Amino acid sequence: MSQKTATEGAVHSDRFPSHFLWGASTSAYQIEGATRVDGRGESIWDRFAATPGKVYQGDTGDVALEHYYRFQEDIALMKKLHFNAYCFSIAWPRIIPEGTGTVNEKGLDFYDRLVDELLAQGITPLVKLYHWDLPYALQERGGWLRRETAQAFADYAEIVARRLRDRVNWWITFNEPWCIAYLGHGVGVHAPGLANKQDALNAGHHVLLAHGLVLPRLRALLQPGAKIGFTVDPYPVYAMDESDEARQQAERLDRFRNRWFLDPLFRGCYPDGLFEDLGCVAPDIQPDDMARIAAPLDFLGVNYYSRWRTSRESNALEALPVPEDAPRTVMGWEIYPQGLLEALRQVQQDYAPPAIVITENGAAFNDIWDGGDLVHDPERVEYMRSHLASIEAAVAEGIPVQGHFAWSLMDNYEWAEGYSKRFGLVYVDYPSQKRIIKQSGLWYANYIEAQQKSAAVTEQTD
Repeated sequence: MSQKTATEGAVHSDRFPSHFLWGASTSAYQIEGATRVDGRGESIWDRFAATPGKVYQGDTGDVALEHYYRFQEDIALMKKLHFNAYCFSIAWPRIIPEGTGTVNEKGLDFYDRLVDELLAQGITPLVKLYHWDLPYALQERGGWLRRETAQAFADYAEIVARRLRDRVNWWITFNEPWCIAYLGHGVGVHAPGLANKQDALNAGHHVLLAHGLVLPRLRALLQPGAKIGFTVDPYPVYAMDESDEARQQAERLDRFRNRWFLDPLFRGCYPDGLFEDLGCVAPDIQPDDMARIAAPLDFLGVNYYSRWRTSRESNALEALPVPEDAPRTVMGWEIYPQGLLEALRQVQQDYAPPAIVITENGAAFNDIWDGGDLVHDPERVEYMRSHLASIEAAVAEGIPVQGHFAWSLMDNYEWAEGYSKRFGLVYVDYPSQKRIIKQSGLWYANYIEAQQKSAAVTEQTD
């Protein structure tokens, strides 16, 4: 395929400033592999994946993409794709194998090397301190159902910050707390596999508390100008009829899917009706908890994938099925780029974060490698084009979006779906670990290059 064909349909504009962050996101368990080397401890996802029936075909992250050994090769791909930033997570069990206590210096050394190589290639690191891989030793002591885990997280985060603070200026405490709480503790489809809504509510509170506890410690450690954020994955909710019942159902779903975590972060309280919607009692909220949780953020991370629809016939906490004729990914998620603009508008209207970074946005399709040097994925090209157009519109409206990170850099271990779903800009042939840039990766690289050139010209003429 020609370069021209790979980039046709790109939206070239001057709406993004030169300091805008362009890149992709990954997470440690999904790409690193090397789960039993250099002192790494067991995580809840190691245990969950090893439990029969929990993950598609029994797939595990034991090997994953061997990023632990191949990170230089992967950073070279980022450079080729014109990234100026990369969002990745730290594996807590690689740093403190038991969750508390002895620090594993070899784990810290790995992230030292990773950050140094990124900076050597002119790529800004964004560090996520938690992307779902709790040390299993902490789970055995109650995990996120105990307040003590929040304190353990703050201790771990400080250890990481002390090592990387001289080179990392962008920090995210947690990624997608709704998934941590509800998928992991409410319905059990993610690690640790618990299925109790009260457990989900309690776990969610302790995740928020962990964020609140670590904020002042990070502020005291980091360099002036360093930014601290928290990432949510909002799903805008649309009532599909004009009935009072549909409107009320949309409000319930919005509380459950979005405001459960956004209200505490920005308003210092849980949304009215949430506990009743879940059929639960309030978590154990101590006097200073909500004030700690609502301490100011420097930016909000937003992961966007789809929307939820509801009507008068919907059940209390369930969205309507995706219509048969609606475009969708192989995950079964409706492709709805307008929802990204709506989610950004709603977040800005209701919470007014000082800055927003799109920390994940992407789609899984049935990509096929023919053995050549390019994987054709026109569906993903169109997905990216339409969603980036929504971001352009948001920036034009004055919404303070400061970065976009595709999910994901490479095909990887997709949690309970194992290796069956491919989200990457780069195709990975898992048996050989060969990386092949997809059509969408070339499209994105050219889009980024055009934006950066346009921004540079604009700044020279201002």
